[in-house]
Amino acid sequence: MVVTLRTRTAGIVAVVAMTFLATACTIGDTGTSEPPTTSQSAPASIAVPADGAPINPTTPIVVTATGGILTAVTVTNPAEQNTLVAGNLTPDGTKWTSSQPLGYGSTYTVVADAVNPDGAPIEQTFTVTTLTPGTTAYANVVPAPEVVADTGIGVGQPMVFQFTAPVVNKAEVQQRLHVTTTPPQPGAWYWTDDQNAHYRAAGYWAPGTKIHIEADVYGVDLGDGAFGAENNSADYTVHDSWVAKADGASKMLTVFHNGVQENAMPMSLGTPDHPSHEGPHVISDKQQSIIMDSCTYGVCAGDPDYYREKVDLNLRISNDGEFVHSAPWSVGDQGSSNVSHGCVNLAPANAQWMFDHFGIGDVVEITNSGGPLLPVWDTYGDWEVPWDQWLAGNATG
Repeated sequence: MVVTLRTRTAGIVAVVAMTFLATACTIGDTGTSEPPTTSQSAPASIAVPADGAPINPTTPIVVTATGGILTAVTVTNPAEQNTLVAGNLTPDGTKWTSSQPLGYGSTYTVVADAVNPDGAPIEQTFTVTTLTPGTTAYANVVPAPEVVADTGIGVGQPMVFQFTAPVVNKAEVQQRLHVTTTPPQPGAWYWTDDQNAHYRAAGYWAPGTKIHIEADVYGVDLGDGAFGAENNSADYTVHDSWVAKADGASKMLTVFHNGVQENAMPMSLGTPDHPSHEGPHVISDKQQSIIMDSCTYGVCAGDPDYYREKVDLNLRISNDGEFVHSAPWSVGDQGSSNVSHGCVNLAPANAQWMFDHFGIGDVVEITNSGGPLLPVWDTYGDWEVPWDQWLAGNATG
């Protein structure tokens, strides 16, 4: 730390000399004369509390002057071509505060100038460092906004922040996750696992709802040495309500558009050996055609139940292989028997209608399948969790 202190003495010398001459010309004054005294203010002092241990990059650099005012403050990062850090000075000139986030693992040079009431200048240099995390993690949004920018999302789509590293400090992180809905529709966060925080309301979103989500996690300690890499936000619009009800008892798929029945079609669910999960399912993807291979879930070549074939018009309704899709091979059973491996089988024309009308976030509710409830972690089993349990948030893991 270098301190430069300059004072002005010439004026003081002149005053003393003039006083001396005036005293010498006084006639008849036999008493002693004391020269007047001149007081000088103490030098201003400058402080930067962060000059020492590493700070969080979201903590601002604060420069204060005592016994004077600041005349200039320059904060630079030598490792980044002396990039200037912006800041603001208070109206009384006694405090300067940086106005932008700092970087991780960085060293900043602070040069501050001040003057005391007599105008005596002082300059000091400080060094401020920021912490270096063990790793950084991003809060990605699902679905990606660009994927649904043109179509919007269905009424069943949860808001999702998917972290690229496990989150230990869930309660702290959850406080930094925000959702705004227009019109208002209160909801809550729920951690489906250590990396996924989901947000939904008590019921499906109202059609036309605008949703804005934010993760203000830059600089936040996620736990186990991981810190938030950056903030993130996204905007979504909820389109019309499309809900299909798949009843394993009647073997019929009934479709409702904004609550009014739009269509009904025969279908086939999973066999008793491979029952479809029950409960609301949310469409997470749609593909014109895919190769379905039972070996992906352990039923491989040599097993009598093994299959591998190209399937068309696929709406994914869970991550473990359940789809609504075209099944020309089971048309004879649709409406009378459940013969699939857990998917919702439809005739090609009906599958095309569903593919044309349903998309990401739309809902397929399965009942009377004989299967277990769709697990909350199985993209998206969110609606199987009772609302009072969902409100608890699962923030402690």
